[in-house]
Amino acid sequence: MSDDHQRQIELEAAVFRRLRDHLRSRTDVQNLDLMNLAGFCRNCLSNWYADAAARDGGAPIGKEEAREIVYGMPYAEWRDRYQREASPDALAAFEARKPHEGGS
Repeated sequence: MSDDHQRQIELEAAVFRRLRDHLRSRTDVQNLDLMNLAGFCRNCLSNWYADAAARDGGAPIGKEEAREIVYGMPYAEWRDRYQREASPDALAAFEARKPHEGGS
């Protein structure tokens, strides 16, 4: 592996950690809000982490372990502490934007 490639990997890892830490600190921002605005949420990030571990890391990890890495605590604990009931408007926005089966 070249020094440039190694440096890129290190920078990308640092960016991931910064995003992860930012999302951990913004418990006021709900996953549904993230999905509606950005098309991804903490759960998506944890799924991507688990996918990368299985594909590139050689050591698969489970869904709950990946979520704990992203959330900084067990998902159930985060949900109990910080998740709020979604507003009807937020739910409607999500339904309007989510991919539909058989669609593109």
